[in-house]
Amino acid sequence: MAYADDAVRAKLSALNETQDSIVSVAQWIIFHRRHADRTAELWLERLKDSNPPKKLNLIYLANEVVQQSKARKKDDFLVAFSPIIAEATSLAYKSGTQDTGGKIKRVVEVWRQRNIFDLAIQDATEKRIHEVDKSRTARSGGARLGGSLLGGSILSGSSSSAVPPELQPLAQPQANLSRSESAAQPLIKTANTEYAKLTDPNTPVPSPPVHAARLSSLLKNLASAEGAVNDSLKARSELIAGLEKLLESNRGKLDEEQKTHSELSSRRATIEAKKKDVEDGIMRGLSADASSAVASANSLPASGDHGSPEVESFTPPPPDVE
Repeated sequence: MAYADDAVRAKLSALNETQDSIVSVAQWIIFHRRHADRTAELWLERLKDSNPPKKLNLIYLANEVVQQSKARKKDDFLVAFSPIIAEATSLAYKSGTQDTGGKIKRVVEVWRQRNIFDLAIQDATEKRIHEVDKSRTARSGGARLGGSLLGGSILSGSSSSAVPPELQPLAQPQANLSRSESAAQPLIKTANTEYAKLTDPNTPVPSPPVHAARLSSLLKNLASAEGAVNDSLKARSELIAGLEKLLESNRGKLDEEQKTHSELSSRRATIEAKKKDVEDGIMRGLSADASSAVASANSLPASGDHGSPEVESFTPPPPDVE
């Protein structure tokens, strides 16, 4: 069968879980390795549109293709799959059951053991799987805590009711930025590494065909890294715009609150002064009443001024002298 997009799609649609099917389709794909980039694009397209069991079969197919390519020292498919394998593996892992997830993890472990992909690509793939696991843990925790902020995450969106309404518009831009950064870092590292190798003056120049192939591969890596960084730039700009909008809104509210605070402080000081005046007046009134009472008491006659009755003397009068 000649190579064409429809032919690739037909092969991918006919793929099943048997070893014979996976090996047969992989051999056909490898035979048309000149179209590795396009095949990888169609493979990712098919994976995104497939159900979980089919996604697992497509991961098995990619595994067969890249391992056979590695064994034959043909890096066409390794170069083609490197920019997309982390995303694809994450999609398959996220949508699958615990059983299919375990199988996908095993495939990723084999890639590390056999050094199938560059270390940066391998690390990025494992990181994406770890993020899925962490997101699942956060969601289950949020359910146990009734959707509280402790169990949810502003990024995962698993507990949007726990996120303040003012912050909800920032959740998706932040999640987009995190995904963009995660996807860009391994691509940047790969592009920089390959660029350093190819431009090193101490590295012997290979034959023209090999040199041309390596330059072509480097161009693809640079383009992939550039595109990933561009996506990250867009995501960060979107997040910054949202943050600036939130900041501007809070600055306006801050001005209003400062004005209100000044008014309330002034009113409180005025009322305190008025209260003090009233209390002082009360105290002055009490003092005047007390002074009047004392003056009235001093103006009354003493009890001895009315005269005391005569008291008969107990001493008898002296006897008359005879």
